[in-house]
Amino acid sequence: MDYFNAFWTGGLICALVQILLDRTKLMPGRIMVLLVCTGSVLSAVGIYQPFAEFAGAGASVPLLGFGNILWKGMKESIDKNGLIGLFMGGFTACAVGVSAALIFSYFASLIFKPKMKGYPDKPSTHLSSGHCKTFLQQQ
Repeated sequence: MDYFNAFWTGGLICALVQILLDRTKLMPGRIMVLLVCTGSVLSAVGIYQPFAEFAGAGASVPLLGFGNILWKGMKESIDKNGLIGLFMGGFTACAVGVSAALIFSYFASLIFKPKMKGYPDKPSTHLSSGHCKTFLQQQ
């Protein structure tokens, strides 16, 4: 039953996020920030922990779980260090996850050929197309 609850709650969160992506003009980065903030608010109110116990990885793997970790770290650090803990706690609580994301994304960029979506592969073709000259002349 644990796997089932994790599957359907995680799937429901992902489906709701997909609806936001499809039906609104919100950019993906803003939706990710919304998820992290929602996880933090749910933790502060006390709703997230019972939800995480019920849903397991279905609640902790999406970005809601990252917001929960940030809130927990900040709360512990504020209790321990006072107001300065507001700025320290989130970094110490999620340092391993953020470090792993940075390291693995760097290795992935070495293996694959990263490029910006919608931009040409070679920067010289973009510069020689006259767009930069036109832009600079308008300024």
